[in-house]
Amino acid sequence: MNWFDEGSLYSQIGLFLREDLGRGDITTQSVVARNTRARGRFVAGEKMIVAGLEAAEEVFLTLDSQQQLEAFVADGEEIEPGKVIARAVGFADVLLSGERVALNLIQRLSAIATTTSEFVRAIEGTNSAIVDTRQTTPGMRMLEKYAVQLGGGQNHRFGLDDGVVIRANHIAMSAGIGEAVSEAKSKLGHVHKIAVQIANETEIEIAIKSGADILLLDGINPDTVRSFSSVAHEHSPNVVIECTGNITMANVREYADAGADIIAVPAITNSSRSMTVTFQLQPF
Repeated sequence: MNWFDEGSLYSQIGLFLREDLGRGDITTQSVVARNTRARGRFVAGEKMIVAGLEAAEEVFLTLDSQQQLEAFVADGEEIEPGKVIARAVGFADVLLSGERVALNLIQRLSAIATTTSEFVRAIEGTNSAIVDTRQTTPGMRMLEKYAVQLGGGQNHRFGLDDGVVIRANHIAMSAGIGEAVSEAKSKLGHVHKIAVQIANETEIEIAIKSGADILLLDGINPDTVRSFSSVAHEHSPNVVIECTGNITMANVREYADAGADIIAVPAITNSSRSMTVTFQLQPF
């Protein structure tokens, strides 16, 4: 995970553990003798793309700086049910206390990577790209966007400081689409591309003439996307068409075929179910 700040990862893992442990794992403390050794295995319960192994290892390292995870697959690898993903040998209390947080991370991130891969495969052979959105779990954005990449998707802006997207509410608070785009360009300069939400053909022309680089179509059906895309490219061959809202596995191909360059899919981070992964522990 070299592309993001490892310090942020360590900080987040600490918060996750504090949330789960509270004042301590009283069940383990009352049942398991100190210094008991154990071996644990993470096993896949279904076909999936694995994600989150480094984050899971950091869970155990936070509890015991000598504890490591031996991975048998790599993040981003597709595996079959029954595959042993990784194992850890160490103190039983460490493995038991970190089990749930580590499992949550692997299950959640693997689900996002797997779902992303399904969307990517659905538009294979087109010129469209699947991207994520800011509809992420609070505190998990960095990890969830990492999982999207593992699934073959691309990252949209990480936060509000990472790109200019003028949506309907921004336009409602300004003098109109043209004025909003022009103001953004004049204040931010040529470095930032400007994306703006449009709802009809008149707004397409205004947005492009004002300098918009990307036209955002939110909740617009594929047939209308095709029409809007044709009109937009008559005004500017290089304008980018981005679609979002109501994108499902059943219709994503229609949006790609309709001319969407970017398909932003909130579901890959806000609706992915957890994958089935178990942690099997034995005395050692």
